[in-house]
Amino acid sequence: MKIHAIARETDTMQTADPAQPAATGALAALERRIAQLEAEAEIRRLQARYMFLCDTPLPEFGVADDAERIERIVALYTPDAVWEGVGEHYDGQFGRAEGRDAIRAHFARFWAGKDPELILNCHYLTSEQIHVAADGRTAEGQWVHMQPWLFSDGKALLRSSRLNNAFRREPEGWRITRTRTENVFIAPLPAGWASDYPSKSVLMAP
Repeated sequence: MKIHAIARETDTMQTADPAQPAATGALAALERRIAQLEAEAEIRRLQARYMFLCDTPLPEFGVADDAERIERIVALYTPDAVWEGVGEHYDGQFGRAEGRDAIRAHFARFWAGKDPELILNCHYLTSEQIHVAADGRTAEGQWVHMQPWLFSDGKALLRSSRLNNAFRREPEGWRITRTRTENVFIAPLPAGWASDYPSKSVLMAP
């Protein structure tokens, strides 16, 4: 009887043990996939928020002025982040800004006293690719974006750019470590191209 009991115990161990590591491995793989999808979703929201804060009129309700808008944009970046324009057209126009102070100054120059005033600008993102590193701590993303521009003197243009951005997960969440943009085309638009545009956005009002 004792021999049969030992045999039954041995059979149980042989059939149960191999399944446990397989189940553990499958669970770990599922956790990694979920973490990757969550990272992609957070990065997608982060990039969309950046574009949202760059729109004119600004959809973010209750922002007092462009200085406050800029602070909200800068908060999306890591302290060591880089913002740069590259390629034949953007290298000379935008250059390279390293660190939050330089990025803040870059945006301050962009919005400071435009003449004619920029009264309409909206960013449309497409062709998205997000690549999260295996360790889940860093990522890169590529997009194409298009934006119509309308100025107070009636002049208008359509601008398209490519983005090659980098991200890092910080204690407070994902942040941008690099914004790199390259011109695709700039197309002048005829006067009166857009109509019925608002002077102020109230979409996000309570």
